[in-house]
Amino acid sequence: MQTSIVLLNLVKILSVERKSSWSLMKVFLVCLLACVITTVIGVLVLSLVYVNHVPFIRETVVTDDGTSSPKPEEKDVDIKFQFLNHVRNSKVHKYPGGEIQWARYRNDVNEYQSDEEMVFGKSINNHRSKMTFGTLRIKSKGLRAPHWHFNANEHGYLVQGSAWIGVIGADDSVVTTYNVTAGQVIFFPRNTVHWVKNVGSEDCLFLLFFTTHEELQTLDVDDAFFSTPEDIAARALKPQGGVSFIRTFKKQEEDQAINLPPNLNELVKNATYVQSPDNLVWQFFYDLKGSAEYPFPGGVFQWARYRINGTGLNEKEKIFSESLNKHEDTLTLATLRIFSNGLGQPHFHFNANEMGYVISGCGQVGVILSGVTSNFNIGIGDVIFFPVGTQHYIKSVCDEDLLLILAYNTGNQLETLRMDDYFHGTADHILAQLFFKDQDEFKKFPRAVKK
Repeated sequence: MQTSIVLLNLVKILSVERKSSWSLMKVFLVCLLACVITTVIGVLVLSLVYVNHVPFIRETVVTDDGTSSPKPEEKDVDIKFQFLNHVRNSKVHKYPGGEIQWARYRNDVNEYQSDEEMVFGKSINNHRSKMTFGTLRIKSKGLRAPHWHFNANEHGYLVQGSAWIGVIGADDSVVTTYNVTAGQVIFFPRNTVHWVKNVGSEDCLFLLFFTTHEELQTLDVDDAFFSTPEDIAARALKPQGGVSFIRTFKKQEEDQAINLPPNLNELVKNATYVQSPDNLVWQFFYDLKGSAEYPFPGGVFQWARYRINGTGLNEKEKIFSESLNKHEDTLTLATLRIFSNGLGQPHFHFNANEMGYVISGCGQVGVILSGVTSNFNIGIGDVIFFPVGTQHYIKSVCDEDLLLILAYNTGNQLETLRMDDYFHGTADHILAQLFFKDQDEFKKFPRAVKK
């Protein structure tokens, strides 16, 4: 009996303790919820204060050497700079024997000199243009060091001066050398070693187009030599004196991309500028200024291009035509002269991006790309870019002729459609419906007589 009473009391005590524990749990949960709500409110308040008072931290860019730097803030830039680069204002890369300026894409955005330059670089890259442009100025007797490009063919147009060119192909092929003067074109297929030597009394100025929209990858022969272990170079070149002779070569402190030693006359005792046979030379050379002219209302074209079956080309020009076509990703080059107040009418290209450089004169350009329209002026030293399929026109607005060198990224025949052709090719009742005009009104557009 007593045992039963004891057990009953114990049950009562446990029941009281369980109720007490549950009450404590409820108090704990209420307190925890209050703490969470207070913390959230505090964080929100602090966040608002931080946003309003802490300076903006700029995004950083990690460069190839692992260092980081603030990314330039992109400002609102006129859309025309997707199609226009004032390369004459770009950074001048100076060397002992000359200088180079670029209109190109850069991996490191900090290497652009301006927001406008960056917009152009991104434009040619985003459109996968396979095009980069540069100007190369070489002083008298200066040398663009022998070099090759890993990722691009190179096409050039000589504006002034005279130069001696060397090209070395693969597998111990014959070395081709030739002389070039103003108005002529040079061509170096990807990975061919080549050099350019100024053999005149004035500066040489080359306008160069490379078939890449990425950063150009180049290796100069002197850099390759000094990067090769001395014993390896000695075994490959087999000089008298072996590795001891190799060790007599000393790398210059200054980049020799365009070379001109101050004691050149002491170093070079006898220089000859040999001209290889035409069947070799014309694989890498074209006499653009001496080629046929193709007039149009308002101006004239001259072309360095591939023609199917060599139509309209002489035997030497056919060699160049076939050379372009057999190499991958080559360019078509042309000079375009638009007479004073003349017009290169609106047109577009089916199979090529177009890039050009203003040699002389001044003009106006218009571009239409996916509903985006831009009209702007151009002058000497400007580079223009028209992505494939974009309608564009070029108009001369000076008293003098407007002269450009143009490059198209196709080694096949260029395919073009002009405004008058597609307008006249569209049925007049379709145009009437489209433009809300009487069908007979479209008879007022004259049809050009095709030659």
